[in-house]
Amino acid sequence: MRYWQLIAALVLAGSGIAKAVEFNTDILDSEDRENIDLSQFSQAGYIMPGHYSLTLKLNDRYLSEQEVIFREREQQGEPEVVVCLSKDQVELLGLRPEALALVTFDEDASCGDFSSLDGVTLRGDLSESELKVSIPQAWLEYRDPSWLPPSHWEEGVSGLLLDYNLNLSMTDQYRGNTNQNATVSGVAGANVGPWRLRADYQGNYAHSSGEAGRQDAFDWTRIYAYRALPELMAKLTMGEDYYSSNIFDAWRYTGAVLASDEQQLPPSLRGYAPEVSGIAKTNAKVIISQQGRVIYQTMVAAGPFRIQELNSAVNGQLDVRVEEEDGSLQEFQINTATVPYLTRPGQIRYKLAAGKPSDYQHHLNGPLFATGEMSWGISNAWSLYGGGILSEDYHSLALGVGRDLNALGTLSVDVTQAQANLTEQEKKRGRSYRLSYSKRFDEMDSEVTFAGYRFSERDYLSMSDFLSARENEGVFKNSKELYTVTASKSFPEQRISAYINWTHQTYWDTSASNQYSLSASKYLDIGSYHSISATLSAAQSEYNGRKENTFYLTASMPLGQGTLSYNGNFNGGSNSHSVSWYERLDEGDTYRLTAGESSDGGRVSSQFSGYYTRNGSMADVTASLSWSQEQYTSAGLSLNGGMTMTAEGAALHPSGSNGGTRMMITTEGVPDVPVGHNQVTNEQGVAVEPGYASYSLSSTSIDINRLPDNIEVEGSPVSEVILTEGAIGYRHFEILKGQKMLATLSREDGTPPPFGASVRNERQREVGMVGDAGVAWLSGINPGETLTLVWGSSGRCLTEVPDSSEQLEVALTCRAVQ
Repeated sequence: MRYWQLIAALVLAGSGIAKAVEFNTDILDSEDRENIDLSQFSQAGYIMPGHYSLTLKLNDRYLSEQEVIFREREQQGEPEVVVCLSKDQVELLGLRPEALALVTFDEDASCGDFSSLDGVTLRGDLSESELKVSIPQAWLEYRDPSWLPPSHWEEGVSGLLLDYNLNLSMTDQYRGNTNQNATVSGVAGANVGPWRLRADYQGNYAHSSGEAGRQDAFDWTRIYAYRALPELMAKLTMGEDYYSSNIFDAWRYTGAVLASDEQQLPPSLRGYAPEVSGIAKTNAKVIISQQGRVIYQTMVAAGPFRIQELNSAVNGQLDVRVEEEDGSLQEFQINTATVPYLTRPGQIRYKLAAGKPSDYQHHLNGPLFATGEMSWGISNAWSLYGGGILSEDYHSLALGVGRDLNALGTLSVDVTQAQANLTEQEKKRGRSYRLSYSKRFDEMDSEVTFAGYRFSERDYLSMSDFLSARENEGVFKNSKELYTVTASKSFPEQRISAYINWTHQTYWDTSASNQYSLSASKYLDIGSYHSISATLSAAQSEYNGRKENTFYLTASMPLGQGTLSYNGNFNGGSNSHSVSWYERLDEGDTYRLTAGESSDGGRVSSQFSGYYTRNGSMADVTASLSWSQEQYTSAGLSLNGGMTMTAEGAALHPSGSNGGTRMMITTEGVPDVPVGHNQVTNEQGVAVEPGYASYSLSSTSIDINRLPDNIEVEGSPVSEVILTEGAIGYRHFEILKGQKMLATLSREDGTPPPFGASVRNERQREVGMVGDAGVAWLSGINPGETLTLVWGSSGRCLTEVPDSSEQLEVALTCRAVQ
């Protein structure tokens, strides 16, 4: 028989309705028509009764992998196989409550009946390992392209994780000391059901050949646990935390907080993360902390930098420290206050917390407090918000209103009154007033992301001021005025864009602090050279009476596979000029080589630096090397990665976000399977993709374009998922690894197995089908493997692949199974 005849037979089977079909084998040009088994094709889409691991696919959208039961029952006097979904599996489909009430179940709630819902169909597809579910949109809950309701969210699997950011550096001063430095920070954690247990840590080691000697420290800076409460669209956190608020300042405490979680809302209703910008004079390390806790650190190349990876939950005052390779240091502060959110009409968003202030030694060192805040959507344009803090010696009450001005932007005004009892004799009482504004000017291609003004009376103390005064015997920074502006502007016709970030803080009893950064970029074409860019950046920081101004000019031009650029840095009495070459390599690695000279007080010295970054499958690695004539030689190495362990396996991986959401993928022990964007499975067939967005629809997949020739994916290579915050998601892909071969199969009596018999490997996966005269095209075959041939209701025989078979064509004998 020719293979086109087999295909024709299958088409005939697929063209019928889900009824039994009796094949006329006379149309087949086969010498042994009686030795044919087409029973599995006698019904369109027929699947034998049993349990199957399938991926739910709802209206062309992938959901989770499930164990699906297929049962046989009588339908109009004829046997029919039906799909059975349990009550828990039906809830994953996201039916509206009124639709879910129409689905009936058997006694053990293992088989749902959808007959009362018009238009609902369920169809298994073993070739794709999918259960295709079609449900009219009228029966489903609200959803958008990147968000689904809580019934689709997954808590992931239980497991352990350790994320880290390790920075190593060594500097050899010219005719001076040799300094070695290492810093590490990250998150250790465990997931147990919906609970996320986390412990933040940070450590440092420094060694100098001079008098400073050796210094080292390691601290667990925060230990806490949290979980999502989808029914409330809220998050519960217990342990050590920082009170983060749109109304009040932040402070460290030990206790519990229940808060509405913006991440659980559709993307269009979520807030934004703060941004940190500045200029690095050399290859530098940027450390962002809040009240002593490192929340982010990274290495940046010389020049302007903008860090936009901070978590949207970060609020309040942040300390920024830029450690240059030449030993110099920049320090400044930014305030990340946001425009208080406008709430939808009739909705209330809230935050409730209680506990005691605590320090980094995990000691409670303040009075018991309780606090709460909320925002109420009065109408489409108006929101009322406010909150209060209540403790033994401190009371605070805030009230404000937000207004959507439509074409004019959004505006909010609030006032906070506080009373603090520092001692029995010293009591302070005052108010703080705040005005916040945000607007996108589309017609002008400009945006005021945030503009704010705050004035505090001399005797006004925030909660953090009050705690600082208690610890430092009445000494604290008494804030007076705070100005904050973040804005951008584009000039499309001139191909110019500009950006500014400015914060100005004054105090009643000490000097003011000031920080701004601005940049303007111009794009142009000169002759045959296109996409030439020039950027002028400026930054100023004034902190603790110290002021520093920096200007940076850069011009770049694409050449071949790389980019050639000029960089000029002007900082007070010193300046530098350099030329750089930047290139992205085939594997996604990047490097930069820079050569130039610097002058300081009339002294001129040559400089050279190199910067290399590799986004590996086990960690992200950055290496740097710098040399400055008669000043120093410096080398640095940064590793950013993590390790995740579950009952399904363990793997090293890059670190997307410390302690954040991730996906574990297993491929049945098959190594080197490419998954995601840049991952491959390890020797145990496990890979972890970090940096998954919480509560957003994400996909994980096998990269079939990078698959080795001896590996095939059974079923769909893509799976979609929505994970709760901090979850370790899990997906298992069925993989066939082995060579392909054309086999001629025969039984012990010399006759071929029945036409249409299924050939299965040791995992009972189908690797081929018997054709005419016992010929079968097999894939995923390994030397020494035992294969099983199955046909009809009881037909079965076994055969073995030769131990060292590398032939494309083999003859195999199949022995009967008693």
